[in-house]
Amino acid sequence: MQRTDPRPGPLRQAGEGVPTVRRLERPSAAEIHGLAELLVDCVEGGASVSFMHPLSLEKATAFWSRVAADAAAGGRALFVVEDDEGIVGTVQLVLDLPENQLHRADVSKMLVHRRARRRGLGAALMAAAETFARETGRTLLVLDTASPDAERLYARMGWQSCGVIPRYALLPSGEPCATRFFYRDLGSS
Repeated sequence: MQRTDPRPGPLRQAGEGVPTVRRLERPSAAEIHGLAELLVDCVEGGASVSFMHPLSLEKATAFWSRVAADAAAGGRALFVVEDDEGIVGTVQLVLDLPENQLHRADVSKMLVHRRARRRGLGAALMAAAETFARETGRTLLVLDTASPDAERLYARMGWQSCGVIPRYALLPSGEPCATRFFYRDLGSS
């Protein structure tokens, strides 16, 4: 769905200006479609999130269908935030890890639509993921990013950088990019 008005639509809010983040335990076909549109937008915007440009809606939908099945099976927790036009942000906690790593989770695919950036959605999504992790006994979270904007967000939220790997992945355009790894020790916060 193309947006013709460049101004962002109003967010669904929990009060006091805090965006409402909700967990999708069994994503519907419409929610999977919304997540696919979000992923396509992020890849078109240059985000290094495992996909190359151009990303078809069909390929994005197939990806989110697999994520939805894993979320329904309890292998991951999937969170979204919406505005009047639909899903504008998401993050996942990958919970299905080897038995010697059940104290931690991987944060994956923290995405915010270009029309909704700089409105606190990334921070709200990360806070929801951290809260869920604590509630489920996860004391260590890890993630990686190739985005300087995301790096600043994670640092503001108390995440610790633990290094950069050059040429770790490709940008959607095909050029190599470095990736910074972060961790958050929830047991000490």
